[in-house]
Parts: sequence; structure tokens; C-alpha cells
Amino acid sequence: MNAKQKQGRYDRIHIQLQELLAKPGNSLSQMATLVALLHHKMDHFFWTGFYFLDKGELIAGPYQGPVACQLLAKNTGVCWAAITEKKSIVVPNVHEFPGHIACDSRSNSEIVVPLKNSSGEIIGVLDVDSKDLAAFDDTDRQGLEKIMNLLHIEQISLTA
Repeated sequence: MNAKQKQGRYDRIHIQLQELLAKPGNSLSQMATLVALLHHKMDHFFWTGFYFLDKGELIAGPYQGPVACQLLAKNTGVCWAAITEKKSIVVPNVHEFPGHIACDSRSNSEIVVPLKNSSGEIIGVLDVDSKDLAAFDDTDRQGLEKIMNLLHIEQISLTA
């Protein structure tokens, strides 16, 4: 898929998510909907999901794909790098990323987009992996950042 086709697909997903996320539901149901739609509409997405900051740790949230790492080692890997650097990170080859956390050896590239509350504080990340090398580019970054702006989540409650 070329950049123009990819941009068109992100635009269509954004419109569809605007409608879906306007319906009743809580934060987790909205994130699960977002992940499911992205995962099934973007052919190059192998694993698509959220990790949440909880008491200084990153734990798995709603996702689609193979079984996830439930807890990501602190200050290690692409997800933590996105939190530390406070920006989206595109990694063309995860095997060359220092400290990469290999939850599934089939993943070869990754993009991580911070999830922020209305105060601009990072409360988690959207993490997407691909089996393909260099699967993600600036079109993915822009498309995913625009989609993430549809979520209006203050905090994630993970305890009963």
C-alpha cells in the first residue's frame, strides 16, 4: 500500500471511530473498539494494543493479536522510550533497538504512540507491531496520533 492509500485508510478509520466512540461506553470499551478496528483494517498490523501506566509499571490493556507481555520491564523497550521521550516512536527494525522487549519473535518493526489525558500527562501508550521490517512511517505516525486524539481519557482504573 502506498502512502496515499495508507493515508486514505487512516482517514476512513478516523471517521468510523468518530461515530463508534460517540456511542455509550467506558474508556476500556472505547480502547478495545479502537484496537479492534485498527488491527483488522490495517494489513501490516500484527499486534495492536494498549499498555497502561499503573503505579509506575506498564501493564497490558486491550489488544488484538498474539498473547502479550503482561508487564513491560521498567525503562526498557520502545513503549518506555515513547513515555520517556514524550513522543511517538517509529522503529524500522526492533532487533536493532537497544533493550527491545521481544514479546513475540515474529515482530520486526514497531510504532508506539503516547496516550495522554486532558492535562497532557502520559497515562499509557498505543503499541503496534508488524511482522514486516520498516512497516511503519510518518503516515502511520500522523494517522495514529490523529486517531488517538479521539480518546478523551482522564485515567485508567485497573483495580476493582
